[in-house]
Amino acid sequence: MHVTIMLEYFYPWTNSAGIYVARQKGWYQAAGLDVECRTYDPLRGDSLSYLINNEVDFALVPTNRLLVRHEQGAPVKGIAAINHRGMEAIQTITQTGITRPRDLSGRRIALNPTPRGLAMVRHIIEQDGGDPNFTIVDSGTRELTPEDIAARTADATFGSYWAWEILLDSSIPDSERVIWPVDTIGAPPYHSYLLCANTQFIEQHPDIIRSFLKITGEGYIAAHKDPLVALPIYEQVIPYFPSSLMQQSLPLIAKTWLHQGRWGQQRQELMEPYAEWLHHHGILSRPNWTNAIDNQFLS
Repeated sequence: MHVTIMLEYFYPWTNSAGIYVARQKGWYQAAGLDVECRTYDPLRGDSLSYLINNEVDFALVPTNRLLVRHEQGAPVKGIAAINHRGMEAIQTITQTGITRPRDLSGRRIALNPTPRGLAMVRHIIEQDGGDPNFTIVDSGTRELTPEDIAARTADATFGSYWAWEILLDSSIPDSERVIWPVDTIGAPPYHSYLLCANTQFIEQHPDIIRSFLKITGEGYIAAHKDPLVALPIYEQVIPYFPSSLMQQSLPLIAKTWLHQGRWGQQRQELMEPYAEWLHHHGILSRPNWTNAIDNQFLS
């Protein structure tokens, strides 16, 4: 059976390593699954939009987007967790004089000003005792670099991933860079990405979902054990990125895939406080999350 999975970003990156490893080793094929990985056209929608429209069978989706769209009635559910940490980071450079989150008060922060992004930055500043007001520099989906901060485009950025964009080569020395993963400075705990499916597909193909998740989990466990096993795959899939970036990223991102040696479990201790946080900040009308996920297909 041919199945399609929509990846979570404009291009493949190392967070999908378990899927690529399982496919490269022939594990899906041995189970009768012809797995195709796709990337979305951002002018048509994100990975979740494709899933809602039944244009793909599976999709990697940010947890907050799933919860928002599920609350609105979208026929989608999370069926497995990809990450057990938040991926975003706040970054600045030493010449700005920003040494802790509360120093961001009143400063110019570049980010995609979504309700969730704005709430996250304000929350982090408040958690450190600062005034949560700051000047928004709307960077859209573009991730500003340390060089942009040095050029005074902004004083800091929010959104770049500590296991990907933050690792890109920079002319700014590491000793002059300040990088804070948000889950180390007061952000609520959350799964960064979930693997999701359309409820119609879930109802029609439960056995396919079980098989797909079993093999995908084996792929992520293999990539967790030896992250660089995926390096030759990514050198073919995204050859325009330097191999050194992927060599740094794979061991870092691999640490987020398992919890207590297990892959896939969507955990109450991450889902519940995040849903409550999203509700508190007006992003969800109710802190409901239990009906938005389903762990029953995990082996």
